Amino acid sequence: MDSTRIFAIRHGETAWNRDTRIQGQLDIGLNERGLAQAQATAQALKDETLAAVYSSDLARARSTAHALAAAVGAPLILDRALRERSFGHFEGHTWAEIEANWPEDSRRWRKRDLDFTPDGGESLPVFYERCVGAALRLAAAHPGQAIAIVAHGGVMDCLYRAGTRQSLQAARGWQLGNATINRLLYTGEGLSVTGWNDDTHLSHLTLDEAST
Repeated sequence: MDSTRIFAIRHGETAWNRDTRIQGQLDIGLNERGLAQAQATAQALKDETLAAVYSSDLARARSTAHALAAAVGAPLILDRALRERSFGHFEGHTWAEIEANWPEDSRRWRKRDLDFTPDGGESLPVFYERCVGAALRLAAAHPGQAIAIVAHGGVMDCLYRAGTRQSLQAARGWQLGNATINRLLYTGEGLSVTGWNDDTHLSHLTLDEAST
């Protein structure tokens, strides 16, 4: 079968990213820097021919995807299966608060315990199957074409693991920057990573410039 090129993009920055506060499936919008990052990413890809831009329906991803879809003239299609992992009772708390309030839960989370499910949330295997399954489904619908998938840090992590055959318990040694461009290829044999965490289009965005 013909391969599908995928541009996988994490949403732009939010205030909660800056605060190291867990967003999960809470609907947090982009901050000023995130909006500038979204526009920069859209401009970096404006000459690409994309069959569609698929996005998580959460505002931070949706806004990032809207800028890209407008720049390339592609339809924007929202898909709930591309949402961030549901972190249940962790959502809304900083990493430090989680460690202080739920030390055992925090330990199991950081250990990447496959049997651990945050109260009201998703386990790693359930989340992985959801988001990677969605990416495979979307890519399979566009043989010989290119698409964009705009989602979240956890989704990007799962896509990297799928594309490099890394286990869910492997320590993360790769970057997941806001609004960076990640490139994958889908064939009948699955995903492969062809480029990761490209942030050259963001180099001109200092904190001061993005907040003016």
